[in-house]
Order: sequence, then structure tokens, then C-alpha cells
Amino acid sequence: IVNAYFENKSAIPSSVQEVIDYHQAILQDLFPNHQHPIFKKVKTLFDEVEGFLVWNKSPNYNFVYDQVVGYGELVSSTIISEYLNEVGIKNNWIDVRNLIKTDDSYRDTTVDWDITQAQVLKNVDRKVLHITQGFLGSDKNNFTTTLGREGSDYTAAIFAYCLHSESVTIWKDVDGVLNADPRHFQDTILLNEVSYEEAIELAFYGASVIHPKTLKPLENILIPLQVRSFLNLENKGTLVKKGIDISPRVPCYILKKNQILISISALDFSFMVEHNLSDVFKELHKYRLKVNLIQNSALSFSVCVEDNFNNFNTFLKEVKAKYKVTYNEGVTLFTIRHFDSKAISEIEKKHKVLLKQISTETIQIVVE
Repeated sequence: IVNAYFENKSAIPSSVQEVIDYHQAILQDLFPNHQHPIFKKVKTLFDEVEGFLVWNKSPNYNFVYDQVVGYGELVSSTIISEYLNEVGIKNNWIDVRNLIKTDDSYRDTTVDWDITQAQVLKNVDRKVLHITQGFLGSDKNNFTTTLGREGSDYTAAIFAYCLHSESVTIWKDVDGVLNADPRHFQDTILLNEVSYEEAIELAFYGASVIHPKTLKPLENILIPLQVRSFLNLENKGTLVKKGIDISPRVPCYILKKNQILISISALDFSFMVEHNLSDVFKELHKYRLKVNLIQNSALSFSVCVEDNFNNFNTFLKEVKAKYKVTYNEGVTLFTIRHFDSKAISEIEKKHKVLLKQISTETIQIVVE
């Protein structure tokens, strides 16, 4: 729907109708009585989407994205809440946008913890089962904001922190935190226990199961996190808590595709010193390019980034006016925590290595 809004407005009605029809099919399966109030509740939510698409005048893609995409969570949580009530599991539906308050950095917002905690404590009855949305918040003008990647897990951590919860369980389609993504690696190993610090390291480098934003509020007040599979309820999954860094201790692989490796040097071949680096980082921040690896020599500065907001070409044009820039698009970044020689050789024998960086516990390799 968002893409239609910006690229082909004539396609908006069919795009909206496709989403409505999808949810209508679910409603008709779950609620045989088609006079059930849920049908009106869901229609009201879709009416809000269509109304926004008519009255909105903002050309800001990120703003429009947040106002539209958030309705996926609102509709699905409404359906789940009503269905659970229907089958005797009483619960209270909460619009999370009234509780989690943020700034207005749409698509990657920052939580206002003081206001959020006050709202959660005021509005969440600990004795009642609540159903709410992940991923969403709202700014001071009550426009919807989103919390970025793995935002639903982060929402759970926000509630846990505000309520001083005993624990948090996140349910996934994998057995827990694995030492590699099973979509890209064979013979993955389940990590039974991971410390907060190690989990944050893995998440920082791009492990997709847990986001570092999820872990930080839990670590602050030592709330344990259980990562379990909704496909394998017998498996206890992974426990993240204060303690040993990782068990069992095996190499952990993190893969990031569609990266851009950039090399920047001075036009006059002078040294790349502090003020140059400061200038480059300012531009990277300005264009919201996520930095995943940094390496510098006397004459050049290399950085591996991902362009989540499609700003690379604008960044490139601006930086090229001041520096010599070369780059490789579509490269892959491998990060291995607790690496050994076998782990490194398995990567290097299959790919052309463009850049390699090694520290005590971590190796990063950029390949074509």
C-alpha cells in the first residue's frame, strides 16, 4: 500500500482491497456469526487507513510508512483478542500507541522512557491478561511511530522493564538462539545459555533472533529472557541472563547480505586523520547508513554499510565532492564470534575476500 501511494496512486484501491480480503477470509473462518462486533472493529481500522491516504499531505516516506504499516499490528491483535475472548480466554486489548511514547524519528524511533513507564504503570493491570501490538508507539502529536527491526521483541522488553517483570519469553520459529542462521548454514547448534553481554555482541553484529535494543532494558534490571520455539514446545530454548558468556562454546556465524563496502581517501593523497574521519561519520549519520565494519589506514578509510533508507546515492554524491571514493555494492559480510581456523577457512575457500578484520573474539570478512 505504501509503495502504491508513492509510485502508482491508481493502484491504492486494489492494494488496500487485497489486504482487506486477506483479513476478511480469516475473520470468516474464526467467527461463523458474521454479525459479530469484530467485523465492524476491523472495518473501522481499514477505514482509518483509507482516510489517512486521502488526507495526508506529507511527502515523507518514513512518516507515511509508519502511519500505514502499523495497521497490520492493530488489525491482527484485534482479531486475536476477540477470538481469545470468544473461546473463553478473557483478555484486555490495549492500543500500545497510548503507552509507548517516542520521538518523531519515523521507522527508527527512540523511546521516551519516563513518559512510557508512567503510562504503562497507570494503564496495565497486572492481574489481567493483555493483548497488545508490538513494533508501535506514538510521538507527542500522537502520530504512529515504529521501533525498527525486531520492534515487537523490543516492545516486550519495554513492558517488562516498566513493570519490573520476573521474566520475558519470546516465541520464534527456531528452537532458540542458534550459532548460525539455519537458512544459510547447515548443522546449526542451539545455544543453551547466553549472557546479556554476549547476546548484545551477537545482536550488534546482526544475529537476527534478538535485537540489542531488546536486550538493553532487560540487562539494566537483570530480567532473564527465554527464547523458545512455538513449533517445538518441548524444547526449553535459550536462556539469556547474567552469567557465563556462551554455552556450548562454539563459533557463532552472522551473515549480512546486500552490504556496500566503501573506501574513502583524500583527493590530494594526504593522511586520513581525525577531522576527515569525523566528517565522514557525520555524513554517514546524516544519511542513516548503518555501519557494520570500520577499517582505516594512513591514506584511506574503509567502511561496510547497509542502506536501509535508500540514501546511499545522495551520500555518495556529497562525499565525492570532498574525497576520492570507490565502492562495491552487493557484498556480503560474515562475522564469526569465538572463531577458530576451521571456521575462517570455510568462508575463505568459498568466496573472494575483499577485506578482513580480526580481534580477540571476533573476525569480520567482507566477500564478493
